[in-house]
Amino acid sequence: MPKRYLEKILKARVYDVAIETPMDRMPRLSARMTNDIWLKREDLQPVFSFKLRGAYNKIAQLNDEQRRRGVIAASAGNHAQGVALSAQRLGIKATIVMPKTTPGIKVDAVQARGSKVILHGDTYDEACDHALTLADEKALCFIHAYDDPEVIAGQGTIAAEILNRQPQPDIIFVPVGGGGLIAGVAAYCKTLYPDIKIIGIEPDDAPCMYEALKNKRRITLKQVGIFADGVAVRQAGKEPYRIARQCVDEIILVSPDEICAAIKDIFDDTRSIAEPAGALAIAGAKKYIGQKNLKNKRLVTICSGANINFDRLRHVAERAEVGERREALLAVTIPEKPGSFLKFCRILGKRSITEFNYRLADSKQAHIFVGVELSGGEQQKNDLIHQLEDKKYPVTDMTDNEMAKLHVRYMVGGHSDSDGSEILYRFEFPERPGALLQFLSCIGQRWNISLFHYRNHGAAYGRVLVGIQVADTDKKRLDGYFDSLGYKYWEETDNPAYNLFLGS
Repeated sequence: MPKRYLEKILKARVYDVAIETPMDRMPRLSARMTNDIWLKREDLQPVFSFKLRGAYNKIAQLNDEQRRRGVIAASAGNHAQGVALSAQRLGIKATIVMPKTTPGIKVDAVQARGSKVILHGDTYDEACDHALTLADEKALCFIHAYDDPEVIAGQGTIAAEILNRQPQPDIIFVPVGGGGLIAGVAAYCKTLYPDIKIIGIEPDDAPCMYEALKNKRRITLKQVGIFADGVAVRQAGKEPYRIARQCVDEIILVSPDEICAAIKDIFDDTRSIAEPAGALAIAGAKKYIGQKNLKNKRLVTICSGANINFDRLRHVAERAEVGERREALLAVTIPEKPGSFLKFCRILGKRSITEFNYRLADSKQAHIFVGVELSGGEQQKNDLIHQLEDKKYPVTDMTDNEMAKLHVRYMVGGHSDSDGSEILYRFEFPERPGALLQFLSCIGQRWNISLFHYRNHGAAYGRVLVGIQVADTDKKRLDGYFDSLGYKYWEETDNPAYNLFLGS
């Protein structure tokens, strides 16, 4: 099967609109990781994403009748812009169905290229189902984002450029969503150079291709993470999965914090800002190098896009050091007496402090939320924890506590004086105009809200921490009500960050 894609890729029509993107060496990262690391700059395409290649190759090969009827696609961003630009260049009418949660900057970009935008649903899946319905009703040609041979061939031209311009790499790291990009890259490379390893990278909260290869069948994930929205796909494409089974050597999963660290790595070496999905390959390469103790290899990573909302940069910057294991977040309990605060600071010594939150707990003790810069990774963090514990300070490691990082570190006020009836929940809800009011209207009518924290991260989903006063006999009814709302939620009442800083 991969061999039949070789001709398709070589004949793919992409350069009417796409450019042959450069390969930039990552000097600082290469030196730090003791490998020769290169970045394929698909973020420099006219729509700031590789998606233009596959979209144009598909649309350019439509017959006259299909062109006359027009095309339709579903996308939350990059594929939408690729289809819009392709249709504009070819003089074809295009309709793009986008989730209502799509940031306005992306909607505006699609409309600016002459496409009609329909906002439908809160997720890509809902938008895609509606687009397929419209395609049938209006006889429009549906342009799939990844599960189409011509789209796959268009993406595969990236591999041809890599191998034409550079000596043969040892490994190519490829971001994976639905699988169109890795299918094209793997099919081309494995046909010509079977020894080149092809390694896919997915977020650990959206591992659709990883689970498909692991289970030897395509799996539909119940839910996917929202940080790397460009690869937030619940099921790998049918054709990409078939190719991946034959041609992909391994899939690596990375965390959102590791992605943030990779965004910073790309910025440090290129002064460019990748979107979360665009930084996946760098995050995966770093993880693979650490796992395999790899040295002196030639590694190519594909930066797939740069369509990131400016508002999200704050979140990326806050999490990058944690993702690199250059920052530890600790909760420390100290005695509440004169001089104890100073004594604690002296134990930290000349370590760089990235964050310091202090709150009186009661007349006997106080809790401190502190961020400490690390130069020696996990070992240095563990040494600091042991040093504090040796001085009889109770310490809780918050470095990987999502609730603490998303909410507690920004909250002030202290402990609840309630009777212990407060229950804590963390929610994600679709972020669109009026969504926060709708969320509050849903949860605030039946039970008393005793704690609330919301912070806009410039993403498609809002994140809220809510404390609700509810009797033990009513908790089952409360959970049932939350289930009926359809929002993702987690109970956090037993989270140590809550108990130390906020609970009664």
